[in-house]
Amino acid sequence: MTTSYPHLLSPITIGRTTLANRVVMGAMHTRIDHMDRPEERIAAFYRARATGGVAMIITGGVSPNPEGRFEAEGPLIAEGTDLDWHRAVVGSVEGTSTKICMQILHAGRYARLKGCVGPSAIKSRINPHAPRALETAEVWRTVDDFARAAELARDLGYHGVEIMGSEGYLINEFTAPATNDRLDEFGRDFDGRVRFPLEIIRATRKRVGLDFIIVFRISAADLVPAGMAGAETARYARLVQDAGADAINIGVGWHESVVPTIAHVVPRAAFAYTSRSIRNAVTIPVIGSNRINDPQVAENLIAAGDADLVAMARPMLSDPDFVRKAEAGQAHRINICIACNQACLDGYFTRRGVSCLVNPRAGYEPDFIPREPQRRKRIAVVGGGAAGMNFAFNAAELGHEVTLFEASDALGGQLLMARNVPGKTEFDHMLRYFALRLHETGVDVRLRNRPPARQLAQGGFDDIVIATGVVPRHLDIPGSDHPNVCSYQDVLLRRRVAGPRVAIIGAGGIGYDVAEYLLGGEPHVPPRLADFAVEYGLDLSLEVAGGLASQPRAEAARRSVTMLQRKHGAFGKSLGASTGWIHRDRIARLGVELLGGVTYELIDDRGLHILIDGKPRLVLADTIIVCAGQEPERSLLRSLVALRPEAGVHLIGGADVASELDARRAIDQATRLAVAIGNDAGRTRHSSHERAGNTDFSSSA
Repeated sequence: MTTSYPHLLSPITIGRTTLANRVVMGAMHTRIDHMDRPEERIAAFYRARATGGVAMIITGGVSPNPEGRFEAEGPLIAEGTDLDWHRAVVGSVEGTSTKICMQILHAGRYARLKGCVGPSAIKSRINPHAPRALETAEVWRTVDDFARAAELARDLGYHGVEIMGSEGYLINEFTAPATNDRLDEFGRDFDGRVRFPLEIIRATRKRVGLDFIIVFRISAADLVPAGMAGAETARYARLVQDAGADAINIGVGWHESVVPTIAHVVPRAAFAYTSRSIRNAVTIPVIGSNRINDPQVAENLIAAGDADLVAMARPMLSDPDFVRKAEAGQAHRINICIACNQACLDGYFTRRGVSCLVNPRAGYEPDFIPREPQRRKRIAVVGGGAAGMNFAFNAAELGHEVTLFEASDALGGQLLMARNVPGKTEFDHMLRYFALRLHETGVDVRLRNRPPARQLAQGGFDDIVIATGVVPRHLDIPGSDHPNVCSYQDVLLRRRVAGPRVAIIGAGGIGYDVAEYLLGGEPHVPPRLADFAVEYGLDLSLEVAGGLASQPRAEAARRSVTMLQRKHGAFGKSLGASTGWIHRDRIARLGVELLGGVTYELIDDRGLHILIDGKPRLVLADTIIVCAGQEPERSLLRSLVALRPEAGVHLIGGADVASELDARRAIDQATRLAVAIGNDAGRTRHSSHERAGNTDFSSSA
């Protein structure tokens, strides 16, 4: 078969097992096991990826003993534990060519538990709990726990295991000088520090035999001070191979590293240099990872000899049919992972089930089982932002006749602003995919068209969906109508050019986006590895211990920017749990002044007059940008409800809830309404117009 991706789609043998292609679904913590109907959900989740053509799936981490769990209710495999979850996982790939491996992960000092353990009693800066150093006998018991976990996995029907030796978890803590000051046989020097993982691999191979896959995930670049240097890591990789591993999966960076590794600011395939260094050291297959979200990027990585396979975790959330579409020559139809982390990692860290912003079905597959609508409807959608577009193409795909009205000359709504922020180039692909789906499903898109309520009410529509988004909240102080005052929309949509001195009122996500827009690089230019390496002090040669050559670079600001908020306390609290630190760090390096506990007094030609702790201050500013929250745009609602008292009017997205611009919630809500709307027999359980008078919206300004 002729293919555009001959390397990516060719088979490969790992140990004694042949994989159908070179695509591995990397391990992810999902918390699906904590949701209702966990076995049903986890089976549907993995089944969708297996039927989508991925060659091998590596599950989320499972602890080999109680103290190794990341949290008290974390997954565990041992005698006497509930194994139904595992049976659902194994059963999910039956009848497909996909092989499934269980990741064995001991969290070590990252465990969110009092009494967590590590090689030494050295506390992590990201965990309030200090670890207890394992006794030598406990280390040997833990070796056996890993091997027994693998044996149980084999007996349950898994095709293999991945032993998690990277990201700063227990095994990685043993191998790095930064966290291992032991004086027994598991410390002192290089040979002692790597003994723990090598003993685990040997014991595991002895327990499971030669037909069972053992993948070892190695930390190819720790990205922390006093981590391993590249030459040591290469030597370590050869020992891993000799100990009995069938393949090596590349891990990069510890969770406490100050270098981003999987967010949108990271260039695609940025860490190919680390997989290349390992591949040059061993003869077993090497799996490259991190920010690989496109089949051509993956193809290039393998063709260049940087890796033999690629691991993609979140791209399998955004599109479980990634491989099938690549095989069919339909890469343009792949729903690309935009590396936003908002529904996956942020979902996990806020103790929710993991999903995907651009694909809310991920993790919730049983909630979206396609079914023929009881009644096919004519539906009008007013507003072409994320919520409106997603409702429209999902409803049209189910057979409804959908007309989408958008008042402006372009679809996208708030996404048009997000994509103008430097580094968010992946958002361009999100908009491209949504537009493609509208075209494929035959939605009648009418731009520059905002029909009045009467036209909609008399247009023969069975349902009307209001997805008109939000309007910025105005600042209500003397001088707020000054010519130097503008909204975040004015700036991010390039209707206004800011002056050299800027005051940003509001320190939520939009405030940070505006600051990066004013001070960062060029919009729509993908991040470049050379710039990324300089910005974060990476040693691309891997000669320096930990892979860090210098401190992150302080950048020369192109403007003087002051960001203000009414609240006392830390800035950026509303930012994403997994990415907020990146934006806070960048704002600090760009020299933005942060003023909290502010009372806004007035605006005049000189700038913004404020009080801080009762003391007056003038913030000199040529431009004052208001990012003080937003209100739902519902101007159509009351008229429509009056004209259509029988209901059939629905609010979604920001028009429904505007307190935070939450694209995850908007897209999920829109998709769920689209699936349900043809089966509601005219009922209004999905409508939100009863909240039309709600004005209780929080603001970080």
